[in-house]
Amino acid sequence: MSIVLHGVAAGKGIAIGQAHLITRGTAEVPQYDVSDDLIDAEAARFDAAIKATRKELEQLRSAIPENAPTELGAFISLHLMLLTDVTLSREPVDILKEQKINAEWALKQQSDKLAAQFDNIEDDYLRERKQDMLQVVRRIHNNLVGQSNDLNLTEGLFEDTILIAHDLSPADTVLFKEQRITAFVTDVGGPTSHTAILGRSLDIPSVIGLHNARRLITENETVIVDGINGVLIIDPDEVVLNEYRRLAREYRLHKRELNKLKKTAATTADGINIELLANIESAEDIKALHNFGADGVGLFRSEFLYLNRDTMPTEDEQYEVYSAIVKKMKGKSITIRTVDLGVDKNPRWFGQNSTPNGSLNPALGLTGIRLCLAEPVMFRTQMRAILRAAAHGPVRMMWPMITSLSEVRQCLIHLDTAQRQLAERGETFGTVSVGCMIEIPSAALTVGSILKLVDFISIGTNDLIQYILSVDRGDDSVSHLYQPGHPAVLKMLQHIIRTANRMEKSVSICGEMAGDTAYTRMLLGMGLRRFSMNPNNLLPVKNIILHSNTALLETETAKILRSEDSEKTEKLLKLLNSAEHEEERPEEDSPIAHA
Repeated sequence: MSIVLHGVAAGKGIAIGQAHLITRGTAEVPQYDVSDDLIDAEAARFDAAIKATRKELEQLRSAIPENAPTELGAFISLHLMLLTDVTLSREPVDILKEQKINAEWALKQQSDKLAAQFDNIEDDYLRERKQDMLQVVRRIHNNLVGQSNDLNLTEGLFEDTILIAHDLSPADTVLFKEQRITAFVTDVGGPTSHTAILGRSLDIPSVIGLHNARRLITENETVIVDGINGVLIIDPDEVVLNEYRRLAREYRLHKRELNKLKKTAATTADGINIELLANIESAEDIKALHNFGADGVGLFRSEFLYLNRDTMPTEDEQYEVYSAIVKKMKGKSITIRTVDLGVDKNPRWFGQNSTPNGSLNPALGLTGIRLCLAEPVMFRTQMRAILRAAAHGPVRMMWPMITSLSEVRQCLIHLDTAQRQLAERGETFGTVSVGCMIEIPSAALTVGSILKLVDFISIGTNDLIQYILSVDRGDDSVSHLYQPGHPAVLKMLQHIIRTANRMEKSVSICGEMAGDTAYTRMLLGMGLRRFSMNPNNLLPVKNIILHSNTALLETETAKILRSEDSEKTEKLLKLLNSAEHEEERPEEDSPIAHA
């Protein structure tokens, strides 16, 4: 009998093939006492495992194929950074010496502590880095006990092999280009996990977060991976197989047609130009941005410069990173979001020697712009680096988690101070447009006053939605209540967009909603003209835009906004996305129809 499992869609597409189970799991961790005369030898054994792990990762990074996605190297570099952090490379040694225990058990204690800290992080992307940490820990443990870290995919694979794993590391996926891997599924992972990101960038069908897939599938069993809807079908019957074969053919055709749009301007059928921007995390993402024809960077997350280190990055370190990215943009604009972290997440990131007094809800504590204003030296250091990078091309500076007009005024004072400091030093620097994230209801409701002080705003729908609906989308028990199409959310978005347009200020959306084609037409109908998203979502969104008439969409969107019933809103939204609302374009410049 067929079994259908629902998870998180990662890499788009449909694959039908034979399951190959990766049985590598969490090894049993030995626990025993170590005598005083052997403690130094135990510490040396741990140090040797660290060195062996570093060598493995460096070899893997050097072996990455030229045609591999840039994210692959970035994640292996992240694993190397995690490995060199004292929390993994030194603190287990302190534990084993203090408790006189074996290295494996000391590592286990430290990894459990770090995992709990990651669980308390509010930001989805940063919380998902827990899996990266655990994978580095697994490598260290395997080197301690003499087990191989290789995936061993060389034997017995079919032409249509589909990997079934508890989790896959970035290092594992190095082999994907060389082996006959057509799709993969994992038991763990969320929308912003490295597994999801790599699934998208590897461009192969994948579904993650399935919980129990490995326990329900037998080796070589036929499975269907629906990476469009986030579905895994085990042992499908012939009727289901034939339907999915048809859908797979249609998707391949649709994808080939989408690729033809890379150099097509994002202009609606009624002649309105739409700006499509990319969200990026590192310089490596610039390649994908240019490949998909993005108009610029709508969000550069600068947090990664602050992770896994004992001190804050210096001004010069930041300047080198920012200026390199600005130069690679070749004249296209980049929006740099100032550091969006919280001291509750890891005091070491900010060189602090004491832990905060603790918050029952870290998301409501010292985070985002509050932390920046509480750490003015850190804030102005980053501002000076951004200003210096702006001498090399167009740069916009964006402040996160703004809640009030007072915070914006304080940011402007710090910016003025940073500019004056650079001038006094005789440094060359450029001018920047300034803006803020609108992701807190208080900022959304007072956005008109905020817009009087800034040049632009960007709506962070991920946080705004969960604050409006009081839903943690990372919590499986309530994640179904996270509804971007909830009437309260839509009314708030309309208020923000309408206010910005009335005041002739630039407004964009940089949350996941911007890259979800289910909401593209409605957002156009609300008056949104700037979308910022993962580069892989640019072409599907562009395709919707090319077949949309904004004048007609405004009328239909108004009907949706009048509804206060979630079910009715959902029906109206589906109607808006139906074929009858597609606008035909002249045949000579007609891109593909929405599939």
